[in-house]
Amino acid sequence: MSKRKQQSGQNDGEDSDMDIDQVDFDFFDPDPEVDYLAIKTFSTQLWQGDAAQLDIPDMAELILAQPEVGTTVKSDGKESDPLSILTVINLHAHQSRPFVKTLVEYALKGSRGNDKAHAAFQELLGPAGLQSQKHVGFVFSERFVNMPVQTVPPMYRMLEEELSWAIESNKPFKFSHLLFLSRTYRVSTEEAAELEERANKRQKATPSLKENDLIPIHPEDEQIAQASERLAQAVHAIDEAYPAS
Repeated sequence: MSKRKQQSGQNDGEDSDMDIDQVDFDFFDPDPEVDYLAIKTFSTQLWQGDAAQLDIPDMAELILAQPEVGTTVKSDGKESDPLSILTVINLHAHQSRPFVKTLVEYALKGSRGNDKAHAAFQELLGPAGLQSQKHVGFVFSERFVNMPVQTVPPMYRMLEEELSWAIESNKPFKFSHLLFLSRTYRVSTEEAAELEERANKRQKATPSLKENDLIPIHPEDEQIAQASERLAQAVHAIDEAYPAS
């Protein structure tokens, strides 16, 4: 039985009198019998060429070993392949697993060009950090390109509920930090020129995007980044107002 059902409509064309395709989406717990290959596919989609640096089969096993946390979205019943997935893995509780070791190495190596991010990763995921009480949860979220973004908020609401239930049951899902990895692309010279031309036609001072700007593939990733920045600023303000003795 699915957790929840959601209906989505999609126009076949731009005209309002065109037919609309209605698709029913069901939300399920991750299923070890069905979802293993799909999780590997989503991993390759997320990391692209970097996927070879990570132990993806072990990550799939980790996700499927904790069906009480996480959600898949399907449109053709429980036995069909998932179209989306959202879950979280405790990097501290599973630090001896091959995937977690490769992910930590990937994060530390990839952040070397950003001193602030690298220092944070080193503090949380370095040898000393992995022995601390500050547990980091890696949020794995990926979906097919044509999946409507409207299916995302219910998945996060369900994840929040499931984490609360897991914590009440003394399971290792209490996190001090969450790690999100997002796919992005850079605005090309051609795209920047097209955006500038549109801005000029609309009599805007500047286009909204410029050449080499980084754009997230999934629109919710930008909202998550902004929320994270606001939270970090609030924590910093509290630390300054009430310094540790």
